[in-house]
Amino acid sequence: MSILLYKVALLLYAAVTLLSLVAVVRNRKDDRSRSRLFLLIAFGVHTITLIVRYFEAGYTPVTNLHESLSFFAWALAGVFMLIDLQMRMQVMAAVTSTIVTVFMLFGSLMPMHTQDLNPALDSFWLPIHVGLAFLGNAVFTVAFVAAILYLIQERMLKSKKFSALHYRLPSLETLDRVNYRCLKFGFPLMTMGIISGAVWAESAWGTYWSWDPKESWALITWFLYAALLHGRLTVGWRGRRAAIFAIIGFFFLLFTFLGVNLLLPGLHSYSSMAG
Repeated sequence: MSILLYKVALLLYAAVTLLSLVAVVRNRKDDRSRSRLFLLIAFGVHTITLIVRYFEAGYTPVTNLHESLSFFAWALAGVFMLIDLQMRMQVMAAVTSTIVTVFMLFGSLMPMHTQDLNPALDSFWLPIHVGLAFLGNAVFTVAFVAAILYLIQERMLKSKKFSALHYRLPSLETLDRVNYRCLKFGFPLMTMGIISGAVWAESAWGTYWSWDPKESWALITWFLYAALLHGRLTVGWRGRRAAIFAIIGFFFLLFTFLGVNLLLPGLHSYSSMAG
C-alpha cells in the first residue's frame, strides 16, 4: 500500500512542479494558488505514505536509500511550505518542488520493499537523530535555492540584461534574508542532530565518536556552516559571499547524505542511508 501511495505522491509532486513553472511564466494569481493547493495535497498524501510505511515496517521508515530519499523530500516540502506562508516566492516554489520531485523520482528507482531492521538501528534515538538531521538538511536546501536565485538576480542586475525572469525573482535583499533565516534555524537542527547521533553511538557502539566517514563529513559540513554563521554575525557577511557559502555547504551536505554512504564504507553503510 505504501508503495502505491508513494507513486501517487510522486505524480502529485511532478504536477506541482509543472504548475509552479506555469505560474512563473504566466504570473497569474490563480496559477500560483493552484500550485500551492497541489503542493499541500501532495504533502498530505506523502505524509499518509510515511505513516502507512511505518505501520507496515514496524519502525520509522528512514533505514534504506528509498526511505531516506522519501523522508528528505517530505521534510523539504514541509519546510518550504512553512517558509512560503510568509514569503510567497513563486520562483522558489518552482525550484524547490523540482528538487523534491527529483528526490522522489530517485527514490522510486531504489528497492522499495520493507526489510528487517538492523539491530543497531533498533533504538528510540532513530527518529530523533534522523528527524533532526533531515529537518536541518531540508532547511539548508531551501537556503541553497535562495542562494542560487540570488546569484542569478545579481548577475542580471550587474549586466543590466533583464530577462522576464528578473521580474519574477524576489529582490536581492529578500533572498539574502531567506538565506540568513534558514541558517539560523538549520544550524541548531544540524547541531542537535550531530549531538543526538553521538549519544546514540555511545549507547550502540560504546563510544560517542569513532571518526566514521559519515561522522567526519558531518563534522566538516557543520564547521562550514558554523563559519558562515560566524561570518554573518561578527564580520557582517551577506549577499554574494553568503550565497556562495550556502551553495558550497549544500554540496558538502549532499555528499554527507549520499556520497559517503555510497562511496565510503563505514558504520553507517549497512544498507541504510539514514543517520
